[in-house]
Amino acid sequence: MTLQQLRYLLGIADSGLNITAAAERLYTSQPGISKQLKLLEQELGIQLFTRKGKSLAAITPAGHEVIARARRILREVENIRSLASDMSQEQEGTLSIATTHTQARYVLPDVVREFRNRYPKVNLELHQGTSEQIAELVAANRVDFAIATGSQQLFPELVLLPCYQWDRIVLVPKGHELAELQEPLTIATLARFPLVTYVFSLTGESSFKQAFAAEGLEPDVVFTARDADIIKTYVRMGMGVGVVAAMAWECQDKEDLVAVDAAGLFPRVTTWIGYRRDSVLRGYMVDFAELFAAHLLPELTQRAANLETQEEVETLFADIELPLRGGCDDEFGADSA
Repeated sequence: MTLQQLRYLLGIADSGLNITAAAERLYTSQPGISKQLKLLEQELGIQLFTRKGKSLAAITPAGHEVIARARRILREVENIRSLASDMSQEQEGTLSIATTHTQARYVLPDVVREFRNRYPKVNLELHQGTSEQIAELVAANRVDFAIATGSQQLFPELVLLPCYQWDRIVLVPKGHELAELQEPLTIATLARFPLVTYVFSLTGESSFKQAFAAEGLEPDVVFTARDADIIKTYVRMGMGVGVVAAMAWECQDKEDLVAVDAAGLFPRVTTWIGYRRDSVLRGYMVDFAELFAAHLLPELTQRAANLETQEEVETLFADIELPLRGGCDDEFGADSA
């Protein structure tokens, strides 16, 4: 059994059992993968896949067990390489991050710019998607860091470090009724208008919907999108009242939009950065975490990496006051908290 055979095995599993796609993904030939798979099955004395003609049809129960263990083995191989690279003070490598549109668009640009200045030889890969898509990338071991908000139940295998908190804000065009509101905004008032907001998670009950349900109301959501810029576009069109993350409020938006404070209407949420519990964090990975959240000092991140459960991680951070992040001029953020 060789590491190459295990890589081929995972390549097949992660390519939908399509050997041609696996060969392209691994920059090798289809016959070469087929030959190594056959040799592996012969050595193990078990069938890893069921077959239909010359094609692979499904993963056998034994195959699922072998694939799971192969993933752990190859992760440890990467950990050994990472450890050796750090010990030799190597400043080269790859940092792969999966995150949501909000983080990629409004939070990460300054972080990435500074990281690139410090580590010009590190290749950065940024994958953008929903929490469910990020979880799939994590499960396939394709990313080093995941950055998201909530949805912790999707990431039981990760160490989740809390980074900052944020509230939602309400966006309306200038001249809109809510722009002239003199009293604090309420859920009951918001329920009177068509709403434009983020796509709801497929898992768990949305905190957005829960806020309305607690008042015995049903929100009139007419449009959803993953991208806050798209939400703002449809608010400008007059389709509805926008409900977005506070950090999506940009100074140029003030030209034609008004932001209404919605703090307290919806649960305040926490954005986290996560990595596999069995990962060895390279020095530049620890630095990236600190750039993203200033309280994630190297010694704190390393201590969290050595803890066995997420409950212990949460205890470690219990006395740390997380920053509240806003948008333009930190409006609806630390200065307004």
